[in-house]
Amino acid sequence: MPVGDKRKYTDKQKRKARHIEAGYEERGVSEKEAERRAWATVNKESGGGNKSGSGRNQPERKTSSRRGGRIAASKRTHAERSAAAKKGWETRRQRHAAQH
Repeated sequence: MPVGDKRKYTDKQKRKARHIEAGYEERGVSEKEAERRAWATVNKESGGGNKSGSGRNQPERKTSSRRGGRIAASKRTHAERSAAAKKGWETRRQRHAAQH
């Protein structure tokens, strides 16, 4: 089987890769790079092509997908990070006071 052949992937894996690729392209990543990242994500989550053989019914690890929609801390301004930290501290202080 030639390198890059996708026959061993399930339809679900192919759909997932197309969806991930579209998301990268919307963010301005080149088509070739978006495809590479999409298949790398599918491979990481599902362990590669799952049409036959052992390991077919293993649970997927979705940590890569979960990270995708989050706002990176570096994209928030200093004021936004500071406000979030103050809010968290205030919440912890109130909960601690309620316990004692």
